[in-house]
Amino acid sequence: MTAYRTQPAGADDFRAVMSRLVSGVVLLSAHHDGQDHAMTATAFTSVSLDPPLVLACVEQAARFHELVTDSGVWGVSVLGRKQRAAAEWLATPGRPLVGQFDAIPHWRAESGVLLFTGSLATLEARTTAIHQAGDHSIIVGEVIATGLDDDPDDALVHYRSRYGSIA
Repeated sequence: MTAYRTQPAGADDFRAVMSRLVSGVVLLSAHHDGQDHAMTATAFTSVSLDPPLVLACVEQAARFHELVTDSGVWGVSVLGRKQRAAAEWLATPGRPLVGQFDAIPHWRAESGVLLFTGSLATLEARTTAIHQAGDHSIIVGEVIATGLDDDPDDALVHYRSRYGSIA
């Protein structure tokens, strides 16, 4: 039998516990006032089928936060195994904003957001609510467009603070 120890929840312990939850990896993108920005996220999920709603959690101190909350529309690219380098790059704090997408194949969706070539699936969402939650904002969006890859790669996942893949 495995022994568990319990203790008051501190930030490091909480992060360690949450790292045991396997998460899909997505790239969130937004476009506002002529500026594009994106970030890697694992805190993304569906909320409702009718209407189709999703949510993403974005750290309030992140540069992406202001752009996505101001834009009102955002994109989601569900990443495959072969997109690990893109996930790592767009998770790099303080990376240069100019040219950040030069090495990542992408296209501009009808809504104006960038979506990333080779993704398992994509969607575009219009923000319907923003809830403050600790040091993050929970951004809820109604899905306005979706896309599926006809021949998807294995899924990129995040587990124990590392990237991996599953079929």
